[in-house]
Amino acid sequence: MTIPRRTALALPGLALPFLAGIVRAQAPEAPTPVLFLHGNGDHAALWQTTLWRFESNGWPRERLRAVNFPDPLARDDDAVAQPRRSSSLEQTERLAEFVRTFRAETGATRIALAGNSRGGNPIRDFTVHQGGASQVSHAVLCGTPNRGVHDWPERAGNEFNGRGPFLSRLNAGPSDVVAETAFLTLRSDGNDLYAQPRAIWSPTTPDRPTGTDVDGPELRGATNLVLPGLDHRETAYHARAFAEMARFIAGRAPARIAVLPEARPVLDGLVTGTPGGVQTNRPVEGAVVEVFRTDPETGARIGEALHRRTTGADGRWGPVTVEPGWTLELVVAAPEHPVTHIYRSPFPRSSSVLHLRPARPLTEADRAAGGVLLFTRPRGYFCLPRDAILLDGRVPGDVPQGIARAATATLRLPAGELGRPIPALFNEERLVARAWPAAEGRIAVAELTW
Repeated sequence: MTIPRRTALALPGLALPFLAGIVRAQAPEAPTPVLFLHGNGDHAALWQTTLWRFESNGWPRERLRAVNFPDPLARDDDAVAQPRRSSSLEQTERLAEFVRTFRAETGATRIALAGNSRGGNPIRDFTVHQGGASQVSHAVLCGTPNRGVHDWPERAGNEFNGRGPFLSRLNAGPSDVVAETAFLTLRSDGNDLYAQPRAIWSPTTPDRPTGTDVDGPELRGATNLVLPGLDHRETAYHARAFAEMARFIAGRAPARIAVLPEARPVLDGLVTGTPGGVQTNRPVEGAVVEVFRTDPETGARIGEALHRRTTGADGRWGPVTVEPGWTLELVVAAPEHPVTHIYRSPFPRSSSVLHLRPARPLTEADRAAGGVLLFTRPRGYFCLPRDAILLDGRVPGDVPQGIARAATATLRLPAGELGRPIPALFNEERLVARAWPAAEGRIAVAELTW
């Protein structure tokens, strides 16, 4: 894309101060609207810190949107219907509707798209193969397995099969991009779980060749950048990923990486569930959500609930106004799910995508313990020895060494230890949570923000 060079001209009879006044009077051009798409099984809340960083660099909130795909998990076979799972075609059709709506609301002729992992598949399909390039100025694909995760014949119809129908169609041409849209890919140098020559993600055949490698997320004809050390999710949600994304869309480096706090953040989002053990983004009606302020050193509640609401058909649980320095406990009591106590670091800015998904069902091992605490990192994986990770003062035993491939560590406690603080540390972010009685169908989650 060629940007015309603008030359300043000296106009006879006009003084320089007058010209400067004209320049100052011109309204700044509105930033390009950006639509964010999550990955397989995920939801819009993963873009929360990225949204905050764009806002902190002058993007109006109404020109940023992170969306939910209702059924975020791909089918086992793309051509075979499967309950609560989506096909590649459904994802592309849904994206086309998201784009139409967002363009209409912002008045923008073209918008930018950013997708993590599976979120990049409908971007490619819509923009390059379904005529959407005239509506998309920039496309950023973060850790998207563009050459597939595997090429196995017994899973030939899978959306992530590099030799399957979907990716074979996307990759058939001499180029992977179109001239009307600027494409950027962000990938790891070797720490992406799903861009590996061997199936280390498989619990049964970790040494099996996959038919892909660390270069798999790149696109022919795109700007392809390597972010060393980052994992599969971090290629989208890490601060370094934001810096490259913002630079590419705005044409200049962001003024800051840090998030500027607001005086009184307002939090809201959806309660979604896992019916039949399948993760969906469909709203849950009849869930009771309570929000408590907590002591950052003990995890104990400070006073009564700041907010309490039972969700309606839309699944909305807020809004609630907090302070940017408050740590919080969010309690979700949803039908057919364990009562989930979610402990969070302070929220420096408002969020309308603070989606709450209750924890997984309690296992037999969970019920045999007094209480269970899940230490989770939605925007990346734990990676030893890359990261400093401590749960209750110890390195969790269920976090593997090497390639980043675990986003949750589990701590089970005897009943006699449920009333004490449990610190959870990941690099510079520290949370203090408390476990709750498993016998009451309760489970605690220490959820990292960064």
